[in-house]
Amino acid sequence: MRKKLLGVLMTSALALTACSSSSDGGDEVAAGASSCAPASGGPVTLTFTSWIPKIEEVVKVWNDAHPEIQVKVQTGPNGNGGTYQNFFNQLKAGNAPDLGQIEYDALPSFRVQDGLTNLAACKPVTDAKDRFIDWTWNQVSFGEKDAVYGVPQDSGPMALFYRKDLFEKAGIPVPATWEEYAAAAVKVRAAGGYITNFSQSDINQFAGLAWQAGGRWFSNDGTKWTVNLQDEATTKVANYWQDLIAKKLVSAVPPWTTEWDSAYNKGQAWTWVSAVWGANSISSGAPDTSGKWAVAPMPQWTAGGTVAGNWGGSSTAVFKGSKHPYEAAQFAIWLNTSQEALTLLNEKANLYPATKDGATLPALGKGVDFYGGQKIYDVFAAAATQVTPDFTWGPTMTSTYASASDGFKAAVSGSGTLLDALKKAQTTTIDNLKSQSIPVAE
Repeated sequence: MRKKLLGVLMTSALALTACSSSSDGGDEVAAGASSCAPASGGPVTLTFTSWIPKIEEVVKVWNDAHPEIQVKVQTGPNGNGGTYQNFFNQLKAGNAPDLGQIEYDALPSFRVQDGLTNLAACKPVTDAKDRFIDWTWNQVSFGEKDAVYGVPQDSGPMALFYRKDLFEKAGIPVPATWEEYAAAAVKVRAAGGYITNFSQSDINQFAGLAWQAGGRWFSNDGTKWTVNLQDEATTKVANYWQDLIAKKLVSAVPPWTTEWDSAYNKGQAWTWVSAVWGANSISSGAPDTSGKWAVAPMPQWTAGGTVAGNWGGSSTAVFKGSKHPYEAAQFAIWLNTSQEALTLLNEKANLYPATKDGATLPALGKGVDFYGGQKIYDVFAAAATQVTPDFTWGPTMTSTYASASDGFKAAVSGSGTLLDALKKAQTTTIDNLKSQSIPVAE
């Protein structure tokens, strides 16, 4: 196994140099953290790569107020659309940007390649820890005490979007449990619709469903990865949706297509269990249904429960090799905690903040016309606090998703099951980890 990988996966016992924003000493650097001292000798220019719409307008606000730390923005496609591969190429060549946008499920990939700066020694970061929702901090720290590999940016707490008018007309109660959801699916089908569309390719949604149920796909003991895409909770979720598929109670239109939008726009699909950003997906894809939708908490596995899943979310990470990690950390914290930046990110790009007080943004406290004037973000604010913190992503999620997606497509067409797909994805994942000399627990 590569020495570099060992250094990433195992917590170092070394105490490195100090990191402080003052000139009279500093704090002891956390074990395993990188040195993080303020620059001396003049202004600093940082480079930052992101695919957030209109991110340049947000960064301009920082630049106008911080002539001593200027940030140059580089934009590109979304992470899996090419930006992540660019990051890996740049890291290999030694010319990566100072900062980059990385989704939570991709962070482990960069960590095992030793591509991230551990910011646990940077006071701007550690001082801001309590400002973030706990589970989002766990996503960037991997649950370790002296590790911070990014600053949480946004999150995707999940809830139930539903056609309020159709449920009321059919006399079907809004389901509060998954058992009630399955019962409602029968009635919705009898009324000529489908309760939802099962995504045959976007495995992130299924991951959010498994997360809510208590699924834990990956874990790491400091030396080896454990992979279990078929744990008890995930198996329960897979069997549940397999039953709905087998009974033809859900449609299986490829997501993010014109056909998918049309199903919602024409009232053929009555609900969508999705993340907070889904509010804009529905309003843009089904404009004819304005005023007919509402949002309720995610159905529960136990009556009276209050557990939510998460689908999506990104961090702002500082890459290994940055000459100015302290200044980069200052910018990352401002971008993801300041009221000014959070408001702009929400207005310009519809990002849902990862901070505890992000839910108090004025724009998130208003009723939304498309949803009949309902203050839908109150539902998501509650859901954001109900996501369990101990869900860990693996270091090869792109290939895991691809393998599972192939199996899911087969399952919805009647060839195999969702559990078959997960079994294959687990085998593929373990093989990929081994091929990259990443140790796996047998």
